[in-house]
Amino acid sequence: MDAARGHKRKISFADLQATFRRPGPPPQHAPPPQQPQQMTPQAAEQYRLEQIRRVEGARRQSKKPTDREIPEELSDVVVGDGVEHYKKLRDVERRVDAVMMRKRLDVNDNINRQHTPRDGILRVWISNTAEGQPWQAAEEGSVTFGEDGTFDFGENSQATFRVKIEGRLLPDTAVEQDSSDEEKKEDTSRRPRLSHFFKSIVTRFDRNPALQPDGYSAIEWQKPVPPTANYDPNSSEVSFDTLEFERKSDENINVTVELTRDVEKKKERYKLSPILAEILDTDEEDKAGAVSGIWDYCRAMGLQEDDDRRTIVCDEPLRRLFGRETIYFPTVPEALQPHLQRLDPIKLAYTIRVDKQYVNGTAATDTEPAIAPSTPTVYDIRVPLPNPVIAEYTKFHNIQSHTTDLQTIVRTDDDLALLVQKIHNTNAKRKFYENLSKDPASFVKRWFSSQMRDQEVILAENMRGGGDDGPGEFYSRGGKDGLWSTQQAQESVGLWLARNTKAH
Repeated sequence: MDAARGHKRKISFADLQATFRRPGPPPQHAPPPQQPQQMTPQAAEQYRLEQIRRVEGARRQSKKPTDREIPEELSDVVVGDGVEHYKKLRDVERRVDAVMMRKRLDVNDNINRQHTPRDGILRVWISNTAEGQPWQAAEEGSVTFGEDGTFDFGENSQATFRVKIEGRLLPDTAVEQDSSDEEKKEDTSRRPRLSHFFKSIVTRFDRNPALQPDGYSAIEWQKPVPPTANYDPNSSEVSFDTLEFERKSDENINVTVELTRDVEKKKERYKLSPILAEILDTDEEDKAGAVSGIWDYCRAMGLQEDDDRRTIVCDEPLRRLFGRETIYFPTVPEALQPHLQRLDPIKLAYTIRVDKQYVNGTAATDTEPAIAPSTPTVYDIRVPLPNPVIAEYTKFHNIQSHTTDLQTIVRTDDDLALLVQKIHNTNAKRKFYENLSKDPASFVKRWFSSQMRDQEVILAENMRGGGDDGPGEFYSRGGKDGLWSTQQAQESVGLWLARNTKAH
């Protein structure tokens, strides 16, 4: 027993692989490669021209000068202080560019920032009028009653009602008191309208469609979406405060007006489940607000576990919410998805009345006070308001004059780079002639040696032996017997020019 226990068996790496090897997933066969679609001759020619245009544009861009700095040495040779003033202007330009870039980043940050939501009160009036009703026809004398005092409703096919749904955003009293008359007029022209808050308005009739004269069951308005052809955001179909429709009927009808909210996808609010609503102490919230509320709850209850504060130890409410003991906080948005439901449409109950008391505003009895004709039913709805700061930032960010000014600045910078390049070339010529005038013999010797090295590069070989004692006369000799009339030199020059053309 002891001997067996003390015996050590050597296990190879292959044995370990066989021990821990598990059957893997079945092999996935790659789908057959798709055959490339054959291009038509017109498409091929268009593609070729596009490639040529891109190459030509890249070549021109690579050759465009970008240096806008004047050499320091020009300060001593240029008459006046123009170089110093130019350098000061360049310093001011750099500071202005830095400030403009910082402000532009601030504007972009404010546009994308999650601002505190603002709510307003949208007041909705629902009323109706009636035409051609039996009591109206009797007052006009256009119909007669039978001997028993009855009225044949079959002949009264022109009895109609007209429903009017009107909504206006109530002004902010504090802001309105501090505003001038011109600001009030401007705010009125830019104020949100009824249709801006909803993407559909549906009036559903609470009766069997078979009993309706026209067989209708609902009247629906859907907001057009921008991709729609001939979409105009200022048209009466998209922007309005009043919605009206007319139908046939000679009796009162109960209806329900359903308003479906129109909000951006990232700002969409949801109806919270009872468990989540109990934790956040609210019934409605957007997704970012729900995640932020869970984070605040975990911090207040001290539920962070590890050092980076990302693992949450669930207490009883969170265990009922997530169904687990711990949760990694980055997975909270996905875990909250089942507890976020789309909000139900706002439902406004209304009764379409075609009786004389409502339409004419008369009292039912002599003791009751008279009412106004077609007195509307009023509802106040809390709606999210657009942030005016975002609109101003967006207007400033997309202003057309700003783009035009930037294009002008770019063109001016290109012209300035060309001028600076000319200055560099002129300065190079000046230095050439200045050095030539100081020591002509030494300068010509150095210049001749430089030209010889350039010729060696062109010929792609060193014919000078590495020293200054090379055959200088052979390089400088012209005519048919010279170096540059040989076939080798001509081919080398052509190859060098072709290579540089491809590089550009």
